[in-house]
Amino acid sequence: MQLHELKQMIESTADAAFAIDGAGTIVSWNIAAEAMFGVSAKEVLGISCGQILQGVDECGPVCHPDCSIRQAVRCRQHINNFDLQVQTAQGRKWCNVSTLQANVDSSSLPYAIHIIRPIDTRKRLEILVRDFIVTETKLPDEDVKAIVSSARSPAREVRLTSREQEVLRLMAKGATTETIAEQLHISRTTVNNHIQHILGKLNAHTRLEAIRRAEHAGLI
Repeated sequence: MQLHELKQMIESTADAAFAIDGAGTIVSWNIAAEAMFGVSAKEVLGISCGQILQGVDECGPVCHPDCSIRQAVRCRQHINNFDLQVQTAQGRKWCNVSTLQANVDSSSLPYAIHIIRPIDTRKRLEILVRDFIVTETKLPDEDVKAIVSSARSPAREVRLTSREQEVLRLMAKGATTETIAEQLHISRTTVNNHIQHILGKLNAHTRLEAIRRAEHAGLI
């Protein structure tokens, strides 16, 4: 596909849509996106999409130079649609984001096309109902975890190695670095390296944040 063909496709989309290149910068921004976010294509072209969307999920900030979606695109993985609260012209709103990948002749990395549809009322109602069930009923921990987890979390696209999954599960059980090293028969330095990789993939700053995001995405 030629870049001008990709831009024509974005411009012809009725929903808010934009495309980013392999470096994560916006290369196309349609009229519906201008209306939703209150910024023109001229203002956003060449900058990171995260600067405009300022996206968060129920666990905190999602938009990041190497977010889970960019990681998935770089690896050419199939990406499920996900929910994201973004900064619109009318304030912060929940939207559902569909991501398509396109090969552009001039780039070795695929471009990502994001199509954004507002779901604010539905999402807020979903969260209220879920929180009511969790707080007002005495469900087993496993049932609570199933209710809280979301199939529409951006973090669901994260690909952890089998060893990283083992480390993450032990972290979720409260195991220390030393305990994880003993149980997996590896050095503490190796454990710390795995933890840093996990934090990076989940865009988390602490172990607790990584555990929460992973549980919400149903990764553990």
